[in-house]
Parts: sequence; C-alpha cells; structure tokens
Amino acid sequence: MNNITLLVMAAGMGSRYGGLKQLDAVGPNGETIIDYSVYDAIEAGFNKVVFIIRREFVNEFKAKITDKYAGKIQVQFAFQDIHDLPNGFKCPEGREKPWGTGQAILSASNLINETFCVINADDFYGQESFKKLADFYSRKNHVFSMMAFRLERTLSSFGGVTRGICEVENERLSTVVETENVLKTEKEVTSDRDVKLDGSEPVSVNMWGFTPILLDYLQDMFVDFLKESGTELKSEFLIPKVINDLIQTRREQVYVLHSNAPWFGVTYKEDKQYVVNEIQKLIDEGVYPQELFGN
Repeated sequence: MNNITLLVMAAGMGSRYGGLKQLDAVGPNGETIIDYSVYDAIEAGFNKVVFIIRREFVNEFKAKITDKYAGKIQVQFAFQDIHDLPNGFKCPEGREKPWGTGQAILSASNLINETFCVINADDFYGQESFKKLADFYSRKNHVFSMMAFRLERTLSSFGGVTRGICEVENERLSTVVETENVLKTEKEVTSDRDVKLDGSEPVSVNMWGFTPILLDYLQDMFVDFLKESGTELKSEFLIPKVINDLIQTRREQVYVLHSNAPWFGVTYKEDKQYVVNEIQKLIDEGVYPQELFGN
C-alpha cells in the first residue's frame, strides 16, 4: 500500500456549538469523534496523521487527544493562523474568523509530500469511508477524489447546516456548490440557494483525497482570493470552491466514491447526545471495542 496521510481540520472556533467541540467526549471512555476517525484510518492502513489546530490549543490537544496514539501512528501538527498570509498581504483590523478550509490545508503544506485525505475533526465518517479511500489510492495514486454521502443522512435535527451539494457524471465530480442553511422540514429540504432538493443528492462533508499538487494550486489561488476578498472580515477561502474552479477549468478531475457508512456530526450542542447514542450502537454491534486505545 502507498503512503497515505490523514489531514484533520481541527482549527474551527465552534461558534454555533459554543465551545471547542473537537475535545468533547462522545465515547464511553472519553473518546472524541477524532479518536474514532484516527482508529478507522489506522485500521484502513493510513500511516500518518496531521492535525491542523490553533497554536494556543496544542498542549491541551496533545494531552486530551494525541498522546494516546503513541506507537500507533505518526502524529504531526500544523497551525492555522489568520496572520499567516503571503507576502504583500496583511490581516484586516477587526478580523477574527479563520480564512477557511483552503487556508487550513495550505498551513500543512510543509508536512505533506504524499497522497493525503482531508476530513473535518467534528464529523464521523465511518470505517467503510476510510477503507474505500485507502483501497482507491492503492490503485489510483495520482488523482483527486471525494467521498460522497446522501444529503438526508447528513442533516441536523436542530438547525441548518452547510453542505457541498454535488453533481456527478461518469463517476466524476462535475460541480460542487457550498450551500448554507440546509434544513429538513416535515415536507421538504430547504436551503439558502434557489434550488430544489429532495434529500437524495450526493453531498460533500469535506472528506477528500488529494495528491500534493493541490498545495501548489492552493498557494496561487489563495493569492487570487486575497486580492479579491482579503479586506473582508468574514470572507472564506473554501476547499469546495477551489475544487469547483479546478474542475471547471479542466485542470483536475475528481473521482467520486460513495459511502454507505453512518455519517454524523456535531454542529449544535443538541447533536451530541445523538452521536453518543449512535456510537454506543456501533460498539454494541462489535464495530468498535469498548475502549479504542486501551493499553
């Protein structure tokens, strides 16, 4: 199997959730969603994990998360900083929001020289998803990929979420549009976009497979983004927009993989109990041990 790295985006501020949700326990022995993702990645054959975090949380993150991985997988850290900008640019006064997932990935560019998979820290993707990605890159290690989930299986009962709504042709991604405030009501699925949704659409929840050439694209495209939107206080350089641009300009193709694994995430505090219950069901079914990283 080729070398493959897991890149975990964990620098988000958790504004809707109201705290550093990446460190919240959801397993019976204090395990976090991150722990389950790392466990699944190790089982699938990943050999390195890079965490993108804010520098001020590194000690807490090591103590609560990564110290338990010693001897099981190589661990490295990258730091997302709103002031870490290309020459000639500076962070506008009053900006507090990070620059988005594109800059997050770019912040790890000095640590990655191999195929890598990008995930969110607060999303549970399931064993099948990691295995499918690892199997795919054992055969095709020079292309991009995206793990697609069915929209209706990725929604919260407690409020709107942001999802990358995808169109797929011949197993390739043709468009991905970041769509905000996606919400399931009794009668329909609504969003901030003027588009009809029924819940069956394939969506991106930021589980991507990339080769290192993505980092070169990000460097150039981040400069273009800053020229256009760098003075705004809440603009974001988002990976779905980057990927869509690469597809539309025919610079890259993105293979779409489909996962039937249970997906769940913690967007709102009320989501947590549901996640706890679902993980316990998987433990009861024998999918996971009672204690993930026990001695």
